[in-house]
Amino acid sequence: MNGGGERMGEEPEQEILIVTGMSGAGRSTVGNALEDLGWYVVDNLPPQMLMPLVELVTRAGTSIPKIAAVVDIRGGSLFSELEQLMAGLRDQANVRLMFLDASDDALVRRFESVRRPHPLQGTGTLLDGLRAERERLAALRSSSDILIDTSELNIHQLANRIAAGFAEDDGVGVKVTLLSFGFKYGLPTDADLVADARFLPNPFWVPDLRALNGEDAEVADFVLGQEGASEFLDAYTAALRPVLAGYQRENKRHATIAVGCTGGKHRSVAIVRELSRRIGVIPGVAVSVRHRDLGRE
Repeated sequence: MNGGGERMGEEPEQEILIVTGMSGAGRSTVGNALEDLGWYVVDNLPPQMLMPLVELVTRAGTSIPKIAAVVDIRGGSLFSELEQLMAGLRDQANVRLMFLDASDDALVRRFESVRRPHPLQGTGTLLDGLRAERERLAALRSSSDILIDTSELNIHQLANRIAAGFAEDDGVGVKVTLLSFGFKYGLPTDADLVADARFLPNPFWVPDLRALNGEDAEVADFVLGQEGASEFLDAYTAALRPVLAGYQRENKRHATIAVGCTGGKHRSVAIVRELSRRIGVIPGVAVSVRHRDLGRE
């Protein structure tokens, strides 16, 4: 691949994105955000129509360079064929699958706020519907190219994340989100790789540093100056280079690399900031930083 950007005299690469995931996880928001970016969006498309759509788009060529199809459980029995269809679709065109997920707690709050039943709830409870949907979607989730956990995102934050991830970038092969988080708040479900910074001394126990965070120079100097910090950063950066190069070869354009500590306030934040500096110089890689749990305490 050429890194996703357009070169002088070359036609834009045609892309097809299949958007699916849990009901209430934000598919409509993602569809609207993609439409604002110039994508042609088809909502609630039966999976059986995906192959004809791909064939139509392929014949149309660059007149429809970017198309997104939102597919969900409302398709009933038709939806069950999506997993089998994806293999054939990938053979026909540049097709990627985005899966939107969220915690049960977040989804329950969203359904209750709009007072609507879950599509699979039937005569059971809302949680029964969510469990049934998770079971049906497990294989698609595990085979997705892009996984986004929207549990902590409102509609504006989700739209901004899509805009940042799918805006045009000349020469960018893979967009990496470096994410700091706190283990006590749970693992990020959308992370491709997870590293643990709890092997370093915790600045929380240093009175002068407790109220600060990893964005502050005093904390960053403390964390990065600890025994093992420099060795970890050198080794992890070296390990990530072939991984990111492989992502580009395999057309995986979005990756989330997470670093955790106890509360997501000191060590993980400082490590992510330094990783961003090191990874950001790798050719074909664009880096953004997100601190999931900073300010939560």
